[in-house]
Amino acid sequence: MATSVKNNFLNPALVSNLQQALLRRKDSVQEQQHHNRANEPTKASSKPVVLVTNGDGIDSLGLTLLVEALLCDALLDVHVCAPETDRSVCGHSVTTGETLAVCSVQVGGANAYQVSGTPADCVSLALSGALFSWSKPVLVISGLNKGTTCGYDTLYSGAVAGAREALICGVPSLCISLNWEKNVSCESDLKDAVTVCLPLIHAAIRDIQKGIFPKNCFLNIGIPSCPLTNKGVKVTRQSPQRSSLSWQAVSTNKNPSAGHYMSNQQSLGIMLAQLGRDASAAAAARRLNSNRKNVEVESVGVAGKFSSQQTIKKYFRMEVPLPLT
Repeated sequence: MATSVKNNFLNPALVSNLQQALLRRKDSVQEQQHHNRANEPTKASSKPVVLVTNGDGIDSLGLTLLVEALLCDALLDVHVCAPETDRSVCGHSVTTGETLAVCSVQVGGANAYQVSGTPADCVSLALSGALFSWSKPVLVISGLNKGTTCGYDTLYSGAVAGAREALICGVPSLCISLNWEKNVSCESDLKDAVTVCLPLIHAAIRDIQKGIFPKNCFLNIGIPSCPLTNKGVKVTRQSPQRSSLSWQAVSTNKNPSAGHYMSNQQSLGIMLAQLGRDASAAAAARRLNSNRKNVEVESVGVAGKFSSQQTIKKYFRMEVPLPLT
């Protein structure tokens, strides 16, 4: 695992704490911690407030597993604000001049809001005071995301943007991603990744409370594809790696909309339609089982100018070879 900050940016005590955190993952230690927590109950109001977002969308398994694990520890007051759909490769885009739809849902047992915007929108809105009663969380976590967040590709990442937006707002943040390998990684890897990152999250919160967490950067944590085989934490420089993007010319005789594109990919279209129907049904069931609360938030920006002048257009579609998050 690695972070995207330079060694000399970090307090040596923080690096040491992160490196030692994984060594305390023994079952006996965890059992003792659970025993101590059971004997020393903590009031909800006194727990550190943590905001969780992600780039993969509010229905992603990684988000649910992370929230469930944070709640199971019973040490944190966990809140969620995440995009309603996958916004993995939206970068640090924000929504202006349009209305965002916000719906109250449940994620892993935590009160949550799904937002029809980007991860940066979600964090900005959550920290504005418009949704939650608290004024400021101790930590913002963007995760657990599937994909790589290293190299120059971090500029494309919606997940990284969520953590970066928290930094801009003056709140310490982590972006946590699992190096997801297509046709290799599985659900158990997400569970293992959560197990690995929990000690890092608690170590970060302790350092925030001690005042030694860095104030001029956020931590971008990449978890290897086989989480439990990691050798520890290494603080490193940002990699210059960049994905090789592929641009494909699209015929001007065809509207490059998803519908027209899928008409030539019938089997794939049927599969995606089935997935869409299942996702819609799951979302409807989740909303039905929760106290639904819809909120409309207007983002303010300068409206663009409309021109009726006819122009000649060419169409292209970009394909991203790597699973960016």
